[in-house]
Amino acid sequence: MASDIVAANDGLAGSIGGGSNEDAASAELVVVATPWDGAVATVKALEPQLRGKVVVSMVNALTKEGREMLPLYPPRGSMAAQITAALPESRVAAAFHHLPAKDMENLASGLDADVLVCGDDDEARSVTIEFTNTLEGLRGLDAGSLAQASPIEAFTAVCITLNIRHKAHSSLKMVGL
Repeated sequence: MASDIVAANDGLAGSIGGGSNEDAASAELVVVATPWDGAVATVKALEPQLRGKVVVSMVNALTKEGREMLPLYPPRGSMAAQITAALPESRVAAAFHHLPAKDMENLASGLDADVLVCGDDDEARSVTIEFTNTLEGLRGLDAGSLAQASPIEAFTAVCITLNIRHKAHSSLKMVGL
């Protein structure tokens, strides 16, 4: 919630506010950051407003079992593919899967990470990478077609499990690129 982010980040009052899904859909670039089990229904309801827009899925289908996160595989192989099917006239990219939620909520966290971006629409990937590169500490990397979304989303389970086991908020860096 916007109020939680404002409360966690002193000095942001007035610069962050809440809104409806319809308000979010009016943006030029829309990021889908809902729980996985409601993501498709959420975007389907907004399909007319999202036509022609870049829509970025950061949705991971995961479940917790004990002290581990496990990936779930939707019928189309990834949540990004599910969202692409629900939005046939939108330009979908997948990104931000590996970023620790707590660090994303704390805008002063000093997050330093690479963001893997994939999708079948070249312009959507490019716009998403450009947007990512405007966020301090983040570097967008072109990871290829939407076929890469399934392993990227699944690997998020490994990243979260590592953070649970080591009581950390680690992120991904691709050394050598």
